[in-house]
Amino acid sequence: MSIETITLGAGCFWCVENIFNRIQGVLSVTSGYADGDIINPSYEQVCSGITNHAEVVQITFNPSQLAIEQLLTVFFAIHDATTLNRQGDDIGSQYRSTILCHTPAQQVVAKTKIAQLHAQQYAEQTIVTVVKAATNFYSAEDYHQDYVTNNPENKYCQLVVAKKIQTFLSEFAYLLKNETYTNFIN
Repeated sequence: MSIETITLGAGCFWCVENIFNRIQGVLSVTSGYADGDIINPSYEQVCSGITNHAEVVQITFNPSQLAIEQLLTVFFAIHDATTLNRQGDDIGSQYRSTILCHTPAQQVVAKTKIAQLHAQQYAEQTIVTVVKAATNFYSAEDYHQDYVTNNPENKYCQLVVAKKIQTFLSEFAYLLKNETYTNFIN
């Protein structure tokens, strides 16, 4: 089986980890920090804005089941790629939109996708998503992994993450794994 990895930043990692874990062909999703200036930062350091890291999810997937183009289509649908260093009320460079590619081919696909989006729906707005080679990734603390599933009572999850999950479910149900999700939003 062929396996690829890509690292995506779309704001708060809680908002996107749960979504990507639901997609057929995704083997694992790890919340973490990437593209920063210090080794193995803590959540508190990243939130302070002093480390230059982005909150990201590192996704391992089977490209024979899930094309990178499909993965990027979901990525652009579940966050606002036109706001610099911000997603909703989450403000700071750690919430930037970024695609950290693990192969040159991924960079080509990502840049092509952005050009297509500009030509189609974003003609009047600029996509600020940074596309570059992945350089470093540090797994977030254990309590951040599967956060939405493990903390369904959290108000942020109920108010912010739930809307992103609903968008995903309404637009991309055809990509769902066969498993039934009993936690949080089905």
